[in-house]
This record gives sequence, C-alpha cells and structure tokens, in this order.
Amino acid sequence: MVDLTGKTALVTGSVQGIGLAVAEALAGAGARIAVHGLAGDHQIHEACTHLRAKGAPQAEFFHGDLRQPERIDELMAAVAAWGGADILVNNAGIQHTAPLARMPRETWDTILQVNLSAAFETMQAALPGMAERGYGRVINIASVHGLVASKDKAPYVAAKHGLVGLSRVAALEYAGTGSKADGGVTVNCICPGWTETEILAPQIAERAEAHGGDRAAGIAELLAEKQPSRRTSDPAEIGALALWLCDPIAHNVTGTAIPVDGGWTAQ
Repeated sequence: MVDLTGKTALVTGSVQGIGLAVAEALAGAGARIAVHGLAGDHQIHEACTHLRAKGAPQAEFFHGDLRQPERIDELMAAVAAWGGADILVNNAGIQHTAPLARMPRETWDTILQVNLSAAFETMQAALPGMAERGYGRVINIASVHGLVASKDKAPYVAAKHGLVGLSRVAALEYAGTGSKADGGVTVNCICPGWTETEILAPQIAERAEAHGGDRAAGIAELLAEKQPSRRTSDPAEIGALALWLCDPIAHNVTGTAIPVDGGWTAQ
C-alpha cells in the first residue's frame, strides 16, 4: 500500500476524466488534493466532496486558467501558501483536429500553451520546493501522441512530444536530489492510448449502434487501426500507475514515458 499521508498533490484538470481518477487514487492513499479545472460551483463542490470521501484529509479547489501565464502564477502561489505541492500531476489538456494547412494559428498557440507551456510553468514553480524537501513527484499526462504521430493533430502531437522532452530534462536536473529513503524527486510521463472518458463516449456509441448495440464490438472496431489489444483503458488504470510512481520505492524511475496503449507504440 502506498502511503501519502502528509503529502499534497496538485492535479490539473481534476474535476473529471483521467485527472479525477488520478486524484481519487492519491486521495485513497491519504494525500491532500488541490483540485483544479474548468467547472461550475456545483461540479467543484461535488469533486471536492467526492475526493474527501475517497480518503483525502482535505480537498480544496484552486482556480487557474492555464491559457494565461499570470493565472498560472496565481495558482501556484495559492498552492504554495496551502503548503506546496509534493506531487504535481499535469493532466489538463485540449485538442483540435484539422489538417496542418488549415490549422488556425490561434488554435496552435492555445494548444501549445495549455498542453506544454503550462506544464513548464507549474514545474518551474513546484520543483525547487520538492528538492528542498527531498521528495517530489511530477507526473505529466502526455499521450501516445507524445511518442508517435497521427494526421490532423499537429499542435497536439507537437505539444505532447515537447512534454516528453521537457520531462526528461527536468528528470535529469533533479535526479540527484533527495535519498532512497525519502524517495527523491522524479519526473515521468504517462502516455495513454484510447481511454474511456466522456470525450470518447459519442464515438463508442456510434460504433456500437452500427453493431446492433454491441458495445464491445463497437470498441474493437474503433480501436482496430491503432490499439492492437482492441481494449480501452479505464481512467482508474492511469490513476493506479500514477499512484505507484508516487511511492518512494519508485525513486529510480525517472525520465520515462510509460505507454498505456495496448501495444499501439510497439508497432
């Protein structure tokens, strides 16, 4: 059992999907959770209440629009005043698909800011404090698209490849901090393939309908081109991996980009 009692985790985009699943896993191990995301008051209250029920001694919401660097500064200052992040999970991200020739410049800029620059800014703020304490975990939720490319996703693929590279640089810079007993400071990426979130639900429903309502057959068809297992991952599986990376036993696992993709990137 991983024990995160006394640790504070900031998980961006943690009001739903993979971010919420990661926050649930960390809460279950006793971490305080700094919740973040784009949500209304009801969803914020629901997420914080849910995470406290999962085991977090505290779960509080922190505002911060990742499209605006000054708002990120305010977010990190507020978390620092709350005690500082021992664990930073950069999960929030956005995507837009279009051919390279027709990708709007403003879309490129926004996707790069949210998916890459925001992680640089949160890491720059959080890592020195982790080094001082001798324990820290940065887990960046990248994507298989941090390892391989797909058509019509130029800014997303560029950002996720950049996130993997950024993480490796930070891992090298902080590899010598802390000790085996304390857990040291590590920086890693998790690279999910097809994962069942709300974004995927309409595509699954459409394919299932074409197979007479057979959801498993619809998923298999949807995944056939990319993911050899033809099985999706659940967000909780990403949460379980993130939790393990937070264990002091993982002190020498740093600078990695771990695919959870049913063999997609092995091809």
